[in-house]
Amino acid sequence: MAFIRAFAGFWYDFVIGDDWKIAAAVLMVLMVGAVAVLNGVGGVALLPPLLGVLFGAGFTATMLIDTRKN
Repeated sequence: MAFIRAFAGFWYDFVIGDDWKIAAAVLMVLMVGAVAVLNGVGGVALLPPLLGVLFGAGFTATMLIDTRKN
């Protein structure tokens, strides 16, 4: 049981890390990409740059949320 707990703890720390918002943004972009691939949207040449822009936008959004002044 200790092995399973340590294994799950490692993956949680590895994926989530210090900020769950970045992990959520990455998951959302991957889901958008999967839906686009399954529906045949974008094509081979357009999808990687589009997902790169979405990753950048998600990261920027999380940084703006974390650094805003209250």
